[in-house]
Amino acid sequence: MNTATTDNLLPAHYERKMAGGDLAKFCQRLPRPLVFTNGCFDILHRGHIDYLDQARQLGESLIVAVNSDASVKRQNKGEDRPINPLEDRMALLASLESVDAVVVFDDDTPLAVITEIKPDILVKGGDWAVEQIVGADLVVANGGQVVSMAFRYQRSTTSLLERIRS
Repeated sequence: MNTATTDNLLPAHYERKMAGGDLAKFCQRLPRPLVFTNGCFDILHRGHIDYLDQARQLGESLIVAVNSDASVKRQNKGEDRPINPLEDRMALLASLESVDAVVVFDDDTPLAVITEIKPDILVKGGDWAVEQIVGADLVVANGGQVVSMAFRYQRSTTSLLERIRS
């Protein structure tokens, strides 16, 4: 009789995309140009998937910085947010083909992460003017590019939650 146990399972492929420890060293193994974006990504939806895919097409690697649970709570998105805990949000993002690495940040902005990894391309959604994108000045000063990407699908976690609750 063949029996299987989960005692000796290897880490899932997506888990290898979760950056920890020395972030700069982790990112050195990623091909350039390196594209960077960030967000809460609380309930993953088509808008997120399309946005991340479009961002990835701008370079050779995409790193996504995810707000910690405490950071999300400070974003005034609602007392019950985030709905999904950090580990789940990171795992879902890491499982996407377009995402090469996922990192967490606990500050209100990802400026420290941007400073550490020095991305070649900084991307935010079209609801952000380039001048308002945190780290834009740093990326441009390093010879990089900043992109405010138009949304092809008008979706949001907040509106999705409103529909679920009504």
